[in-house]
Amino acid sequence: MNETKLAALLEMLPQGEAAVAMACLRLPSDLPDGAPDRVSAAELAFALSVVLHHGLLARVPTGAAYVADRLAAGERVMLDHGALRTIILPGGADTGALPAGAAAFARLLEPLGYVRAGVYPLDRLRMTGYAWCHRDHPGSLAQYFVSELHVDRFDDAFQAAAERIFGTTRDPLDDAAKAVLGRLAAEGDLPLDEAKRLLPALAAAFDRHHEAPALTDYDILKGQSAEAAWIATEGNAFNHGTDRVDDLEAVVAAQRAAGRAMKDRIEVSGSGRVRQTATRADRVDRTFRGEDGKAVTLSVPGSFYEFISRDVNPETGALDLRFDSGNAQGIFKMTAALDA
Repeated sequence: MNETKLAALLEMLPQGEAAVAMACLRLPSDLPDGAPDRVSAAELAFALSVVLHHGLLARVPTGAAYVADRLAAGERVMLDHGALRTIILPGGADTGALPAGAAAFARLLEPLGYVRAGVYPLDRLRMTGYAWCHRDHPGSLAQYFVSELHVDRFDDAFQAAAERIFGTTRDPLDDAAKAVLGRLAAEGDLPLDEAKRLLPALAAAFDRHHEAPALTDYDILKGQSAEAAWIATEGNAFNHGTDRVDDLEAVVAAQRAAGRAMKDRIEVSGSGRVRQTATRADRVDRTFRGEDGKAVTLSVPGSFYEFISRDVNPETGALDLRFDSGNAQGIFKMTAALDA
C-alpha cells in the first residue's frame, strides 16, 4: 500500500501520531496501490486497523512497551487480528440504537471486503465468536474476532441489569456514514476525501456508546460474567490486538524477562497449528453511578495484547488462519481472574 495515501487517511490522528501509528504495523505487500485519488475497500480496511491498533496501545501500556521493543529491534507488528465483544439481549432485540450483537459490525466490515469465515461456540462463557476475514487479502489484513454475549442464558436479575445498561447505547454511525458505506459496498472504492471523512466514523464505532452503568447493575453482571462486566465498562472497544510471530516461546520468554505480566500458559488449538498467549489486562479507571446518583471511580480490567503463531495447513498449503474455541475461551480470561 502506498504510504503517502495511508498518511493522508491518517490525518484524523493528532499531529505527529500518524507516522508513529504507521511505523508500528507491517504494510501488506499484496495490496495494490490503486489510483492516487481513490481508496479501495482493502486500503481503507488497513487504515482502520492502523487507527485501532494505535488506540489500543494508548490504553495498554504493556502492549505499547512490547511494540516499542519490536521497533527498537527494527521490526514491525504483523497484526493478525483484533477482537471486540458485543451484547445479544433476549429475543435478539437491538442493543439500544445499535443492531443486535455482531450485526452492528457486519455493516462496517462487509463494505470493507470482509466475510464471516467461522463460527466458534464459547459455551463456557455463554458467548459465540465470529471470525471475519478479508475476502481478497486474508493473510495480510487483520481479521476481526467479534463475540456475542447471550444475555438470555443468565438469570432474570442479570437480564434486567443488562437491559438497563445496554439499552442506553447510541449508534455512532450517522446517516451520512451509512450512505458512504453503501457506496463503498457497491463500488469497491471511494474518492480519497470521502474515505478520509469515513475513517473517523468507522474508528469511533469501536468504543463504548452507552451511559456510565450504575454500580449496582455492574456488580450484578460481574457476579455472573466477567465478560459482561468488561463490556459494561469498555463497550465495543478493541479487547486486544494480536501480533503474529514466528517463535511464540521466545516472545513469551522475552516478555517474562522484561517483567511483564503474562498468561500462565500457551493455548494450543485442537489441530496443533495455532498457538496463542497474551499479557494480562492493564487496569483502567472507569466511572459508575453510585446509589446516591454521584459518580464513583473504580479501577477495572481494561484491554490487553496477544501473541499468536500459525502453521501451514497441509490440506491447503496456506497459513492456517482459523481460530479455536478452546483457545479463545482461555484468552478471554485475561480480563477476568488471575488464575488463567
